[in-house]
Amino acid sequence: MSTVGDGRLGMAADSERWRVLSLLCLAVVLSLTTWFSATAILPELKEELALGASAEAWLTNGVQVGFVIGALTASLVNLPDLVRLSRLMAAAALVAALANATLLFHSGPGGVIAARIVTGAALAGVYPPALKLVATWFTRDRGLALGAVIGALTVGSALPHLFRAVSTVLDWRPVVAAASVATAAGALLFLMFAKEGPYPFGKAVFEPSRIGQVFREKPLLLANLGYLGHMWELYAMWAWMLAYTRASFEAQAIGTAAVASLSTFLVVASGILGCLLGGYLSDRIGRTATTAGMMIVSGSCALLMGFLFTGPLWLFMLVAIVWGVSV
Repeated sequence: MSTVGDGRLGMAADSERWRVLSLLCLAVVLSLTTWFSATAILPELKEELALGASAEAWLTNGVQVGFVIGALTASLVNLPDLVRLSRLMAAAALVAALANATLLFHSGPGGVIAARIVTGAALAGVYPPALKLVATWFTRDRGLALGAVIGALTVGSALPHLFRAVSTVLDWRPVVAAASVATAAGALLFLMFAKEGPYPFGKAVFEPSRIGQVFREKPLLLANLGYLGHMWELYAMWAWMLAYTRASFEAQAIGTAAVASLSTFLVVASGILGCLLGGYLSDRIGRTATTAGMMIVSGSCALLMGFLFTGPLWLFMLVAIVWGVSV
């Protein structure tokens, strides 16, 4: 009888962890729509606000800068250990939604760039805590679970391109509004369903004296350098793909701006397949082998894409999607 009862409890716990993972991934998808919301409408925004080349670059780079500032600040004060994760993620997502919504009211580049920096800083309170929270539910299949959350970030980052593709008018405002509403909905989901699991982490204390370990320990140094290269490629690719696709399609007289946006959505969103595959393989053949293999494929695609500007279209999209999956 006891064995039967233990089995039922185990099945219930197993079911609960997948339910929490599903809801958490949905909340991350919705919340991360603000990351590239400005990039998806950059051609229209550039024209309306008369943005120069520098301001144009900062619309995307501002989010990354804000994210770094937010992540470092959260680490220095141990914010994820001081605030319940569900409340932290909900509050951060709400701030991101509001900061993104202010794009509707700015008339110059300064305010728009400031809004993007605040958005990035707020998102630092969403994505890293989400990874920490999901890890408290999984000891077995943890790689797959973390891959699912990273995949949710990928789809969320791609969604503004879909919003732009289905918009019936050449107006960037519906895209911004949709991203802000989605992120606010994500905040509500975090508040309602993002509870920590049965395998919590101990509280961490930031020790500046340990910063040197990053440079002294070769495996850690190599891992960080590899990750730096990966992030350089990933966010450059995500930010660049729409501009490159639109220019390529125009040169070949293919489709419309909406078609280019839809194609960009498919390329970026395809990354969820790589996240799930990478998570699955990392649990089975090891993280180093999986990561190295993926980076070889993505680096090869990065080299090839420049030669496919004039097509053929099927090869352009094939290499772009393989790049999106592997990167």
